Amino acid sequence: MQKNLLKFALFKAFFPQLIAGPIVRYVDVHDQIDNRVSTVDDFAYGIRRFVMGLGKKVIIANTLGQVADNIFSLPYYQNSMATAWVGAICYSLQIYFDFSGYSDMAIGLARMFGFKFKENFDFPYVSKSITEFWRRWHISLSSWFRDYLYIPLGGNRRGNVYVNLTIVFIVTGLWHGAAWNFVIWGLWHGFFNILERILKRIKLNIVVPAVLRWLYTIIVVIIGWVLFRSPELSYATDYLKIMFGLARSYDVGFSAWYYLDPMVLTVLIIGCIASLPLSKYIQENVGKYEEHNGLSLFIQNGYVLVLLIICIMFLATSTYNPFIYFRF
Repeated sequence: MQKNLLKFALFKAFFPQLIAGPIVRYVDVHDQIDNRVSTVDDFAYGIRRFVMGLGKKVIIANTLGQVADNIFSLPYYQNSMATAWVGAICYSLQIYFDFSGYSDMAIGLARMFGFKFKENFDFPYVSKSITEFWRRWHISLSSWFRDYLYIPLGGNRRGNVYVNLTIVFIVTGLWHGAAWNFVIWGLWHGFFNILERILKRIKLNIVVPAVLRWLYTIIVVIIGWVLFRSPELSYATDYLKIMFGLARSYDVGFSAWYYLDPMVLTVLIIGCIASLPLSKYIQENVGKYEEHNGLSLFIQNGYVLVLLIICIMFLATSTYNPFIYFRF
């Protein structure tokens, strides 16, 4: 228990995570508040992490977000099937890089001050099940709901586990907004979590190729993001009908290629690559940053500097800088 008012106030007002996360509980940082150590290496790591998050936000999220906003602002029937898919994919990458970019910046700022926050995203778009997706997506929020709602409801041990999961995902939807499309988004993910639990319990001896499991997961997630992004539920259902060819487009103004100019295509490719755990692969096969020196270290720091300059250029030339993390 913290009896020092100033230290408790520091925790409550700690600005890197105060507004939007990652969700930092007192138990995670109480030792660091009392015994904080700030080093040059930590400060340097914080700068690198902050710049990486800024790049995710400014270069990827903003660029693809503008495309998604333009497409979702149109009446659903003015989008062709291809355009609808472009909008959904762009928003899927926008929300990931916006959320994880802010988390990276918060983690980086905290490290500069000597605090070590837990990771909040673990490359969720490589998941091969919805259950795995929720272990990788917004980890601090998922663990918060697990500890403060799912387990008190009974978790896996008391009551009906499927009812408990349903309640958790309904509340997860409402957490993000008081509208039916958020509730349905929560139930959509809850349904597949429950379905996967049932199939796992049945123990069907069917080997599904990893690529098919990934494809199933990413389609479910993208459909969920359409529900999440749409201004209302009726728009989401009509938009999804266009996406899957269940409704006809008319009065279509622009083709998908109108939105996919060279800049957007380049950022789209960069976003897809950045969604892969390449950094983990490099650390495992090349070594961590701290294990390098000389030319290798110069190249890595040079890369961060170039990225910072590019971010400044994007910020100077762009008027589109929404932080969608703050809305949820």
